[in-house]
Amino acid sequence: MKNTTIFKRLLGYLKAYRLRLFFVLLSAVISTAFMVLAPFLVGKVTTTLFASIADKVFYWETIIWLLAALVALYFVSQLFSFLQGFGMAKITANVMQTIRREIDEKMHRLKLNYYDVHTHGDILSVITNDVDTIAQALNNSIAPLIAAIAQVVSCVIMMFYNN
Repeated sequence: MKNTTIFKRLLGYLKAYRLRLFFVLLSAVISTAFMVLAPFLVGKVTTTLFASIADKVFYWETIIWLLAALVALYFVSQLFSFLQGFGMAKITANVMQTIRREIDEKMHRLKLNYYDVHTHGDILSVITNDVDTIAQALNNSIAPLIAAIAQVVSCVIMMFYNN
């Protein structure tokens, strides 16, 4: 099979989970946006510290509020990152369940002489390895890809915002 055919087939399995994928994407965008905002706040803290030194008055209240906001940003970012990972793991588990069920149905439709030619261990090994590879591809490729795209978009937005 060609790679495009395999990719289209995998997208066919994911089609049933469009709403969940949307929420995974949304969680990735929110997590990344909050993570990109954090250096902006660190810059504000640094600016306030330098202003404190220049004015010879320490702005405790401002610095504490900025640091509290920074902690809140990191907390919210990690919360949505967790939701993204959990959502993608749930989608992957459901897709793998569907694939395993289809494999099981296919195995029951095969003629008995197929099992005479192929050993039981070889069949199980191929099925297990292929399904695990698909699961790893879903979990370790799609979610980080979504997060990377969201990070690039967030950085570009922040770059235009700062100028």
